Amino acid sequence: MLIPIRCFSCGIVIADRWTKYKKLIQPKDEGGEGKSIEEALDEVKLTRYCCRRMFVSHVELIEEVAPFSTYRY
Repeated sequence: MLIPIRCFSCGIVIADRWTKYKKLIQPKDEGGEGKSIEEALDEVKLTRYCCRRMFVSHVELIEEVAPFSTYRY
């Protein structure tokens, strides 16, 4: 769904770096910078392998789940 606020292993706050990371790995023709995953993780200063795992293994599912959400009035 959404990126977790903290790394599950070490507890460092990682969610604040997600939007910058997404922009860095997005291709240049789509408005991003087109960097490799390793370069992007280094630039957002994620050095621990547990935190890097959180970003690399994350799957964005919000668009698939959102149509099934209900609104309460």
